[in-house]
Amino acid sequence: MRTTAEGPDFASTSLPRHLARGVVGFGGLIGSFTLIPVIGPVSLLLLPVGALALRGCPMCWAVGLMQTVSKGRLRRSCKDGQCKLTVAGHERHARGPG
Repeated sequence: MRTTAEGPDFASTSLPRHLARGVVGFGGLIGSFTLIPVIGPVSLLLLPVGALALRGCPMCWAVGLMQTVSKGRLRRSCKDGQCKLTVAGHERHARGPG
């Protein structure tokens, strides 16, 4: 997790990388419990693999997914004590040429 001036950053560098971490993470967590009847307590070794892939927190992974999807698309600007969220590049089209 990185920390920026705007708060913690849970985003990955790319969406496919973030989704792959989710597949490994949730697969490890789910597999660790569902495989107990098949291979016994050894399946619990998948638990730390899943936790490590999700960086310890499934909710943090979900927040990171939202940050990864919106990265570069949303901009926050603050003026005179008021902040607003705008779509990147939207101002250009609203002003027109010139």
